[in-house]
Amino acid sequence: MSASIRVCLVGAGRAGKVHANSLAHYIPGARLAAIVDAVPESRLGTAQELGLEAEATFGSLEAALEDAQFEAVVITTPTFTHQALAVQAAQAGKHIFLEKPMALSLAECDAIIGAAQRAGVILQLGFMRRFDPEFAAAAERIQTGEIGRPMMIKSLTHGPGLPPAWARDLSTSNGMLAEVNSHDWDCVRWLMGANLERVYTEVANFKGPARGVDTAHFYDNVLVDIRFESGGLGSIAGICPCDYGYDARVEIIGERGIMQIGSMQGQAVVVCTDREHGLVTPVFRTWPQRFAWAYIREMQHFIDCIQCGRPASVGGEDGRWAVAGVLAGTRSFLEERPVRLSEVLNG
Repeated sequence: MSASIRVCLVGAGRAGKVHANSLAHYIPGARLAAIVDAVPESRLGTAQELGLEAEATFGSLEAALEDAQFEAVVITTPTFTHQALAVQAAQAGKHIFLEKPMALSLAECDAIIGAAQRAGVILQLGFMRRFDPEFAAAAERIQTGEIGRPMMIKSLTHGPGLPPAWARDLSTSNGMLAEVNSHDWDCVRWLMGANLERVYTEVANFKGPARGVDTAHFYDNVLVDIRFESGGLGSIAGICPCDYGYDARVEIIGERGIMQIGSMQGQAVVVCTDREHGLVTPVFRTWPQRFAWAYIREMQHFIDCIQCGRPASVGGEDGRWAVAGVLAGTRSFLEERPVRLSEVLNG
């Protein structure tokens, strides 16, 4: 049996806790060995929840590298910190699981990819939808030709609450197209089986003023039209905050049929107590609830890749393409015109 992989969690926020829970309770071949977070309350609170000693928590990755023993890092910090942390981990010979969005720019993506390649470490991106049972089954059925060649794909993600201040600022996160819709950028490229060629974006701000948001270029609604290199068409829709719950769905139309992935219905339970309220069914309240098994399965894949010495199935190039889509989509709404991906990819 392979030795247990010791993992250092970098970032003890919401996403970090999801991955920490997977490592602590669902991945037999892994062990949470250290937690890094600049906020003492966050790292100590998460450590206490998971039964980790306070001595295994650190205020920086540098400190953890000096005093803790681990083979891999899971980075879930804000986007503007990703390049420095990932490169530091790679240079120390640590395998890297990096949450989306990969980085702020393609130059930062290239720096991360290059550092991982030079160090010979695994780099996996946190596109958990590729590991969701429904999405994975759909991808396999598309690849077998069940609905024929994909012609059109429509993907949406609606998030329930207002993103934190750094996540809605274009200078620190690239905005909602990155923070909310990164999974959509990856999904449409993955399921269509083709790279992006051109995008056109429209945005709107309906709820920001009432919630005191004065961030430049803030938007809470976005719609992107896409043309792929294959000739296929696509769209990405994002709303955050939508307030009603977490909603992630995809529709793919092929030459021989249609496929739909996901549902607003959180459980296969319908209740009717009176004629006034009619049928009532639960919805997904949060993204950890909707993709619970996807998060576990993607972390299991990361650990398996380390133990078996094989590349991750979703890596730096996939993360880079999602960032390219975000940058092209952002340029499109700022300049009010369609943008070819070649404009972004070629500088």
